Amino acid sequence: MDFGAVLFLLLVACISYMIVMYGKMLQKRGQLPPGPMPLPIIGNLLQVNTDNIAKSLIAMSKKYGPVFTIHLGSKPNLVLCGYETVKEALIDKAEQFGGRGRFPVFLNFTKGNEMAFSNGEKWKERRIFVVQTMRSFGVGNRSTEEQIQEEAHFLIRELRKTSQLPFDPTLIFSCCVANVICSILFGSRFDYEDKTLQTIVSTTNENFHLISSFWGTMYNIYPEIMDYLPGPHKKIFANHEALRVILQDVVKAHQETLDPDSPRDFIDAFLIKMEKEKNNPTTHYFTESVIMTMHTLINAGTDTIITTLRYGFLILMKYPEMAEKMQEEINQVIGQDRPPAMEDRKKMPYTDAVIQEIQRFASIVPLALPHLVMQDTQLNGYKIPKDTTVIPVLASVHHDPAHYEKPEVFDPRNFLKENGCIKKNDALMIFGAGKRICPGENLARMEIFLFFTILLQNFTFQPLGSREDINLTPTGGNLGNLPQPYQCCAIPR
Repeated sequence: MDFGAVLFLLLVACISYMIVMYGKMLQKRGQLPPGPMPLPIIGNLLQVNTDNIAKSLIAMSKKYGPVFTIHLGSKPNLVLCGYETVKEALIDKAEQFGGRGRFPVFLNFTKGNEMAFSNGEKWKERRIFVVQTMRSFGVGNRSTEEQIQEEAHFLIRELRKTSQLPFDPTLIFSCCVANVICSILFGSRFDYEDKTLQTIVSTTNENFHLISSFWGTMYNIYPEIMDYLPGPHKKIFANHEALRVILQDVVKAHQETLDPDSPRDFIDAFLIKMEKEKNNPTTHYFTESVIMTMHTLINAGTDTIITTLRYGFLILMKYPEMAEKMQEEINQVIGQDRPPAMEDRKKMPYTDAVIQEIQRFASIVPLALPHLVMQDTQLNGYKIPKDTTVIPVLASVHHDPAHYEKPEVFDPRNFLKENGCIKKNDALMIFGAGKRICPGENLARMEIFLFFTILLQNFTFQPLGSREDINLTPTGGNLGNLPQPYQCCAIPR
């Protein structure tokens, strides 16, 4: 048989395979809610802006409704838009929609040896352990508050070193926030110039950008192909590994100095649990799992808080009258003689409302990590089969016109009553919702409130140009909404 005949047969085989696979895709599509017609292999990628998937999905929901199906590649995904729909799925039907869908940019590295990207008993047991252990080391109470206040002292010192000259706040904010989670996990903080801290900060920041980019999106859709292709996505796994090496060394040092009767931090608690379960053949506690659990906690406990601070101060420079009003409230309630505390929050409704509006408007995590349907169920009149991947569009919750009169406008009155008191708005899901809500939610809320108020207590942030030139349009739009790069000046008060 000559080469031409072989090539012809291979071509026929490939086309036949594509036809069969496309037929199966259409068959599955018929079992799910309606959505745009997919093409073979690429699905609906031509109809989606891969630099801002959330925006594309919100636009599609206006045609197909709050529950629809989209194919990213050949795999169908159930899309949820709007507060009522997301609430019904993630909260009212938390058991059915409480699984974790595949997210290869993390899963292919962690192998499920942590809690964020695992399912079943492993996830349940690991989550309970993490929440209880972090609580035992003060997360959510006064001791953690004091850690944040102490770290804020170093943050203020670093900002004073800028001498009112222009600077990019990313690195300083990153070191500050990273030190808080490191203090809980490692039992100690780092100097801002420390190479270990610099590596932690640089790798997690870069990965947040890369995973939110086109390359991160393509890897999540086509991991089997992207593994063999060059591109910026390769740096994601190099960064993962760089962080892993640091964590491996820290765990080893803890193992050498461990006192089972006196745990110092999260690592010690995990190692003690490992020792207790060393004879259990099905244990979820081993060296790789402590490394990957910390890996996930560091990524989850830094990126969104850092980005909220960066985005928040860009917004406040756009609306300096709001920053001034926050500072007036800080002066009245706290003054200049002591650091802000969490108990001050209930006396500071305007400051609280602005911070919540920053979180809503910026919608730092526009798409929740993918969920997985754990059992056949129904939603909005549609039958949803088990093992369906679900994409909750959190940005659609934060811009739901049924809950926000002008969702595209930055307005703290979304969280204020007419009498000036704080107003609760359930259509704010910045940490997700239901069983998969971020386990570090209380810590994150504490950090965000304290860092904003402490910084405004000590500084006024000024843009390099006019406020009218400040662009609040986000970059990214997949894992994270990122602010436009900027520099500013920190003017001591």
